[in-house]
Amino acid sequence: MPELPDIAAYITALAPRVMGLPPERVRLVSPPLLRTTAPALSEAAGRTARQLRRVGKRIAIGLDGDLWLVLHLMIAGRLHWKPAHAALSGRRNLAAFDFPPGSLTLTEAGSKRRASLHVVAGEPGLLAMDPGGIDVLTADPACFRAALIRENPTLKRALTDPRIVSGVGNAYSDEILHAARLSAATRGTLELWLKRPSAEARARFPEKVTAFRERMAVHGRYGEP
Repeated sequence: MPELPDIAAYITALAPRVMGLPPERVRLVSPPLLRTTAPALSEAAGRTARQLRRVGKRIAIGLDGDLWLVLHLMIAGRLHWKPAHAALSGRRNLAAFDFPPGSLTLTEAGSKRRASLHVVAGEPGLLAMDPGGIDVLTADPACFRAALIRENPTLKRALTDPRIVSGVGNAYSDEILHAARLSAATRGTLELWLKRPSAEARARFPEKVTAFRERMAVHGRYGEP
């Protein structure tokens, strides 16, 4: 699934191609792609594109009159820039947004259709599409910490939950955790705790083996510093 860096790349590529230009028409090949009925999709034609925004893992194209086209590519959806009025042949093609210099086409691989297009009006309609996760690029450490501990999830789950962190999914969460040197921390922590119980065992037999140890920093310390 395209995540924050991929969505940002799409927006970067779209800006010089569509900003300040109106979509002449939107060709919808797969009706289930469109998840809204009001405002009508036909209202997008002829309205100049004024803004491009990322909303979580969605791409939002803002048109005149505060009308927004919101694309969610899900797992297998992809965008392509084709010559103007490009033919939509093949079952992967779901829609085309025809701008004067070219057509932005949306395809989706596989038999299941999960990608979506919403047409919403105004900032309230756009914000309703936002799952609510923090923007990690602008959040300060206190905000980041508060988001991570709000529901006490694992780090992996927190990073991939769009209600907690915006735009990060499975791929980049793995990269983040790797960069945090989780493997090094695993080895160092186990080496530390191999020494402590072994040192105690040299003095006396370990009769009361427990997962809760006094000097642990986290485990068994719920609600404590």
